[in-house]
This record gives sequence, C-alpha cells and structure tokens, in this order.
Amino acid sequence: MEKLTDLPNIGPKLGENLKKIGVTTPEELRALGAEGAFVRIRAQVDPTACLHQLEALAGAVEGVKKSLLPPERKAELKTWYRGL
Repeated sequence: MEKLTDLPNIGPKLGENLKKIGVTTPEELRALGAEGAFVRIRAQVDPTACLHQLEALAGAVEGVKKSLLPPERKAELKTWYRGL
C-alpha cells in the first residue's frame, strides 16, 4: 500500500497536516482533490497555508512534482487561491 509520503511533494509536515484532516491514504487525497484538502487544512490545521502548499497538493494528486504542473493548472490554482 502506498503511503501519503510516497507521493511527490508530500513531506512529513504536509503528510501530518493531511492526517489531521482525516486523509490517510493517497486514494483519499485523490478523491478529495487538492482544493478540497487545502480548504480543510486551512480551516482545521493551518490558517496560514499558502499557494505553494496548494500547488504541492495538486502535484501530489497528479503524481508529479509541483514544478511540473502545467502552466494552465498553475494559473487555475492561483486564481482559485486568490478567490478564497
């Protein structure tokens, strides 16, 4: 079974934040999506969570490093983040 920290961009801190919101497997993260996980982390664990964390989550969901997210996805995430 794959662990959260096996996913790209998910280190110990972000992995712990995910566990605190009830996400314990990669499948749960994929089902919730980056935006859903980010909203929960901000509301329940870290109100200072930033765009970089959102991009890290999106990359983890896609299975790529956040630097390899397509420019369109990065722009979409930035617009969504600014709307919070």
